[in-house]
Amino acid sequence: MSYKDTAKKLAGYRRQIAALRQRMRKAQAAVSPEEVQDYELATPKGSVRLSALFGDKDDLIVIHNMGTSCPYCMLWADGYNGVYHHLADRAAFVVASPDTPAVQQKFASGRGWRFPMVSHKGTSFAEDMGYRSKNGWLPGISVFKREKGRILRVSDAPFSPGDDFCALWHILDLFPEGAAAWSPKFRYG
Repeated sequence: MSYKDTAKKLAGYRRQIAALRQRMRKAQAAVSPEEVQDYELATPKGSVRLSALFGDKDDLIVIHNMGTSCPYCMLWADGYNGVYHHLADRAAFVVASPDTPAVQQKFASGRGWRFPMVSHKGTSFAEDMGYRSKNGWLPGISVFKREKGRILRVSDAPFSPGDDFCALWHILDLFPEGAAAWSPKFRYG
């Protein structure tokens, strides 16, 4: 197929994806929120309640990160670093992992991460949110709303290679072979 014909076909697919995203937003807007408990999490400065992570915002984004053992989670987190100030303007934002605050702080410092992190080690937070399996931790995102003293989870989505939460996959999709055998590494070169 010619380049122009392929580009036209791909433009049609992108319009279909945009229409599907609009339907997904409508479905998301109609969801009945799920009330969650005010979990106690850990930071380098001590324990903090989930409710305190909202700060002066009514919305909170929590990234469920598998921790320092996962190069894919590192890849996603590197991406948040670039958009953190945009996200933090709209909602509170935090990355949660099973690593201790000291391990998180050391790893984040080495990568230049600017966003806040909390540890859910020793709590049921990630498991209760659906981000633990019999094989271990799972990556994803949960969005919470604070309303009348309650914490409501209004949405969540799992992460996986190729998902919508890491632009890199979509850029690599522009190559005829896609990502090929490429996978993220903690260090390059």
